[in-house]
Amino acid sequence: MSDTEQQERFRRRLEGSLRRWKLSPTDLESITRWEACSRAKDEMLIHTDISEAPWYVVESDERRRARLNMMAHLLSSVPCHEVSPPVMELPHWPPSTGYERPPRDLQTYVPDHAARL
Repeated sequence: MSDTEQQERFRRRLEGSLRRWKLSPTDLESITRWEACSRAKDEMLIHTDISEAPWYVVESDERRRARLNMMAHLLSSVPCHEVSPPVMELPHWPPSTGYERPPRDLQTYVPDHAARL
């Protein structure tokens, strides 16, 4: 992620009431150490990125694109093959033995928030 994009994200979090909760004192402190952390990360990659255990860097200025790229990369690295589903048959539904569910008003239900969408 570029310095410019990170600064913009912090600014949006600081100014936006919906994103304010995402900004912590640690985030603010990280601003003063951004370059040192970036330098340390680059140095670490130089010494630990080997063919047997490579590091993969994801461009993340655009979060949605970064997530999709990461998912596609991760899934492409997992060997897969076609699996035939087992043959299943729905069993005969047994006749009722007289069970009746308790009245709904005796139970506490989660409010139906989805109905308002």
